[in-house]
Amino acid sequence: MDYPALFQPKWNAKKFLLCNLLALALLLVWIWPAGHAVFTQFDEWFFHLLNRPLLQSKVWLWIWTVASMRPFDIVVGLILLVLLIKGDWVFKAVQTRAALIGFVLTLIVLLIIRTVFSKIIDQTSLQHDSASVVIADAIKLSDLFPGLDKKWQLKDSSSQSFPGDHASVLLIWAMFMSVFSRTAGQRVIIWALAFLFMMPRLVAGAHWGQDDYIGGVMIALLALGWSCYTPFVAVITRFLLRITAPIFNLFGRLPLIGRLSIMKPGARD
Repeated sequence: MDYPALFQPKWNAKKFLLCNLLALALLLVWIWPAGHAVFTQFDEWFFHLLNRPLLQSKVWLWIWTVASMRPFDIVVGLILLVLLIKGDWVFKAVQTRAALIGFVLTLIVLLIIRTVFSKIIDQTSLQHDSASVVIADAIKLSDLFPGLDKKWQLKDSSSQSFPGDHASVLLIWAMFMSVFSRTAGQRVIIWALAFLFMMPRLVAGAHWGQDDYIGGVMIALLALGWSCYTPFVAVITRFLLRITAPIFNLFGRLPLIGRLSIMKPGARD
């Protein structure tokens, strides 16, 4: 049976330009001294709003302490992966293999863009320490739980806070899924999860808000534009689907793994 291609091997000039122009606009507004001052003032207020309750509520403290541990990132990654390859949710079951490969390629584009951009920013005065380092009265989880920090590495500080790498991954996942989502309910779930999983770094002070809503959004927009709205993902995905088909067919014979949507014989672009 012939299934419609998930990615089209052509340029989508309108959406490509939109992603790049929006990213450029965010960068220019952030660089503009007046805009930068407004963002910083807002972020200080927002950080205190999220951070101060850590000493006022045990529930609030433990929720974000657990969510700030490195192993929790693995849990988040598994949740995002499950929703990506869940057949007949956002993607048809026969398209989940192409969706997975396409998303990994998009992540690679994101990594390249972020690496280049970060090296540029690091050479300027625009790079900054995280909120927990700059704000004197910040409540640091690593100070409250030094044992947990030593064992599980609590993420609550950074000397190179911009852009938010954690947020950029969550945002590109949300954008990628939203491109193919079919209902408002799907988009609500997608973006609610993305914002929820961005919160631990903000509560703990590992990032300022602008690291996410400026830096993270900007990097994600560029990655989306250069991957999904150019022939790149379509061409490489089609090639990888062909050469990996024997591997998927082999693992598809296993009892439990074979039931996954990405193992279905029709899963191709």
